[in-house]
Amino acid sequence: MHINEKNRTPKLAEPDEGPSKSELKRQMTERQKLAEVLAALSSDALKTIPMDEAIKTAIAQTNKIKSFEAIRRHKQYLGKLMRFLDEEELEAIQKRLDAIQGVSKAETAKLHFLESYRDRLISDDETFTKMIEKYPDMDIQNMRTLIRNARREKEQNKPPKAYREIFRVLKEMGI
Repeated sequence: MHINEKNRTPKLAEPDEGPSKSELKRQMTERQKLAEVLAALSSDALKTIPMDEAIKTAIAQTNKIKSFEAIRRHKQYLGKLMRFLDEEELEAIQKRLDAIQGVSKAETAKLHFLESYRDRLISDDETFTKMIEKYPDMDIQNMRTLIRNARREKEQNKPPKAYREIFRVLKEMGI
């Protein structure tokens, strides 16, 4: 403690400028949310995340818990475990997570494209003509039969067997 000469009041030494209590709480909340996102991943995707095996095991156990209150407490526990990770480890985890989610988004977009392409094939003969020009090696007769059957299924409110088969063929062709 120093005494200020002007007004003779004690002047306290500068406190250590570490993160504030609010900042620590925000960091803990962010890490808890990251743990929740990791818990939602499939077991195969979780195995590719670069982190300690004890944390992976704890995250994998989240899906086995059924009670709401137990899930809440377990998520807090995961946040506590994640607190011990340094910034480099968190960045590596986030980078891998972004890659996993990016692949997932790209795959979803591709499936949506195939679905819309299938719908255009069934509704418009011109789309099929363009497809023949673009993919001359495909089994044209089989595809024509599938399209005809899918139209008939739709008209007669039958189960969409040919409709699904068209999607499978398009996916195999790599369109």
